[in-house]
Amino acid sequence: MSVKAFELVPAVERELLMGDKARITIECIECCGKHLYVGTNDCIIHHFLLEEHTMPKGKMAFSAQRLLQKYLGLKKPVNELKAASALERLIVLCDGTISVVDMVTLEAVPSGGARIRGVLSFCVNENPVNGDPFCVEIGVISAKRRTVHIYMVYEDRVQMVKEVATPEQPCALSLDGYFLCLALSTQYMILNYSTGASQDLFPYDSEEKKPIVKRIGREEFLLAAPGGLGMFATAEGVSQRAPVNWSESVIGAAISFPYVVALDEGFITVHSMLDQQLKQTLSFRDGHILQDFEGKVVLASRKAVYVLVPLPLERQIQDLLAGHHVEEALTLAEGARRNIPKDKFQVMHRRILQQAGFIQFGQLQFLEAKEHFRKGQLDVRELISLYPLLLPASSTFTRCHPPLHEFADLNHLAQGDQEKVQRCKLFLISYLREVRSTEGANGCREDVDTALLKLYAEANHESLLDLLASDNACLLADSAPWLEKHHKYFALGLLYHYNGQDDAALQLWVRIVDGDLQDSTRSDLYEYVVDFLSFCSKLDLVWKYADWALHKDQKVGVQIFTRRAVDQMGTMTPEAITQYLQKYPQALVLYLEHLVLDRRIQKEKFHTHLAVLYLDRVLSLSQSEAPAQQVMEAREQLQRLLRESSLYRVQLLLGRIQDTELLRECATLHGKLEEHEQALHILVHQLKDFPSAEEYCLWMSASRDLGYRQRLFHLLLAVYLDPDVPGGDCTVAAVDLLNRHSEAFDAEHVLRLLPEGWSLQLLRPFLSGALRGTMHARRTTQVALGLARAENLLLKHDRLKWQGGPIFLSEKKGCQLCHNTFTEPGCVCLPGGVPVHTHCAAHRAKDSPRKRPSTNPSNYT
Repeated sequence: MSVKAFELVPAVERELLMGDKARITIECIECCGKHLYVGTNDCIIHHFLLEEHTMPKGKMAFSAQRLLQKYLGLKKPVNELKAASALERLIVLCDGTISVVDMVTLEAVPSGGARIRGVLSFCVNENPVNGDPFCVEIGVISAKRRTVHIYMVYEDRVQMVKEVATPEQPCALSLDGYFLCLALSTQYMILNYSTGASQDLFPYDSEEKKPIVKRIGREEFLLAAPGGLGMFATAEGVSQRAPVNWSESVIGAAISFPYVVALDEGFITVHSMLDQQLKQTLSFRDGHILQDFEGKVVLASRKAVYVLVPLPLERQIQDLLAGHHVEEALTLAEGARRNIPKDKFQVMHRRILQQAGFIQFGQLQFLEAKEHFRKGQLDVRELISLYPLLLPASSTFTRCHPPLHEFADLNHLAQGDQEKVQRCKLFLISYLREVRSTEGANGCREDVDTALLKLYAEANHESLLDLLASDNACLLADSAPWLEKHHKYFALGLLYHYNGQDDAALQLWVRIVDGDLQDSTRSDLYEYVVDFLSFCSKLDLVWKYADWALHKDQKVGVQIFTRRAVDQMGTMTPEAITQYLQKYPQALVLYLEHLVLDRRIQKEKFHTHLAVLYLDRVLSLSQSEAPAQQVMEAREQLQRLLRESSLYRVQLLLGRIQDTELLRECATLHGKLEEHEQALHILVHQLKDFPSAEEYCLWMSASRDLGYRQRLFHLLLAVYLDPDVPGGDCTVAAVDLLNRHSEAFDAEHVLRLLPEGWSLQLLRPFLSGALRGTMHARRTTQVALGLARAENLLLKHDRLKWQGGPIFLSEKKGCQLCHNTFTEPGCVCLPGGVPVHTHCAAHRAKDSPRKRPSTNPSNYT
């Protein structure tokens, strides 16, 4: 048993009912409001007025006042009593006869027709089919015939309306609408007396056991089945509820939703209709009668009357929760929904769910607890307040009263079990993460986020940084000491940044990088600070910490400037940055590379500055006897800039290179000045680098026309063949040049330059290519000429086609544009053969907007 649902309270004591008469026993009872009627075996009806009283401790008590007693004069027991309050009548069964008496005076109704004889038992139809409010329907079992009669009981008469035959003699019945639920001799059955349809339910033996047929709701009945079961059956003959397992010797049953109360020889048992479980057992000797009247459960022994007073549902639920019977409490609460006003039920149900959640939380049933907290709309601070120091000091939250749980705090709950403490903290983390993104955190977002931050910091949780990097409501004053306590300095910097205190954040991060504070959260914190500064909008902070970053690593520190958008108007212009970086040579080079090579800024001073720095580096490396590979890479970097850029000051660089060994760079600079002969002379005769000379010609003519390229290659050929250069025999290079680049030469011009002693076999590839190119050009020209002639012929055809017949002019004929007559034979013919003056046509063409030529031949003059 898990709940105390009822208390047994005396209503009519033996002394009041029968005094010292030992042979008098109670046979039946009826209750209507405060009025209690008791029928005894000496043929007397006793009428009492029951008054309810609430005792000091909240218990219920009854006081009974005898109003009247009436002897019926038959010397037989009063078998049954049923009240018809609308008629102010009491229906009485005594000695096999139903009579009707007045409820107040207990006097018989004057009319002689208000009697029914030969009756075994009867019941009142609580769902009448007759709409007359001043009429009561009853079902009557005939004592001698296997029939059930349906009667209408009026104030002064009784009228039979239906006789229903049954397959066996009924011994008990219940009536609901047109449906009769009958206990026959060997079985229960449902019978519709309107249609005649019937449904057998299940067998039983009426000689061994008293049948019970109890209407419990609309078209639903409770029956005593074999095996000590209380079976539920609907009018369709099916069971929609599981049976209750009561005693084999049950003699009565009653309904007080959501409970089924059963009476046997020694006990009263209480089962739930919701889960069919036994909830309470009360000892009750000499039990005789158990009935329910409008929700009031009344029972009687042979000598006294008692009332089963239901305890308030809220108290029952709280008792269940106190015993940690969570599911039973929730089931009872759900079952009570229909008996409680909606608003009151919602408030009560939410509280019960919250209490259930805390009970399961204390049992470490976290999934169930979370679900109950969610459904119960728990103020999450109730849960946070269990964890010491998690709520901010500024929080105004106070716990619910009366309290939702029995725990002082988490330490009280865990009783020193640290594993339990950790599991509870992990649960709170998961719960707060879910709640903070829902309406459950409305109004307490600061408390939720601050508590979550503290839990993350304490558990070294990876989500701490995600919380601080996203939108949050963590209180700085409460969170900062906690983060310092757990050495989460990087996270504290993020919190400062989120609250607009970037200087404080940078001071912390700089101290971590410098080793003054220990925090291993980010191994790349220096790079993070550089990245932070590169996107920082507070320029005073950028200038303040740029020196520190560049002192650490110029290559990384310069990213503060290279990652920023180029500012042409503010205090961080490229000019200001380059001036600032003068004391950081490596950073200066990297920044200028960013401007020139990445951003493609077209300013001469940046290009020249970068070229000078490249040149200085090459000269410095050359003089310091650096490794050849390093010198070569530096020169390639310089050469690439000299070739790709056209904005640097060539003369300045050429003046500095002139007396050095940087001949290749010198050749490039001569090329930039269009001094190609000097450049090629350096490449061919000073460097003896014939492939570079050919590459020079291709590079310099890459974006020029064919004539420019031919001029460069002819110049290179002339340099190869120059007889005035001592030791300059470049015959092989010249032949290779002609054979590889035959398309870049004018063959006729080349043949005039070549020495007469050269054999044609030597120049065969060149001559073959030149001849092939000449033939291709000639044929291409012929094709183009033929196409032009064809187009011209088509135009002439169109002109002749639209020329039409003769145009007649006379001094009387007028111009369509100016409306003046013609004075000379010259004219222009508009489409359609309309003549106009020549000067009018010219003005018209001049004034009209230019349009694309139409393909319609009618637009031609």
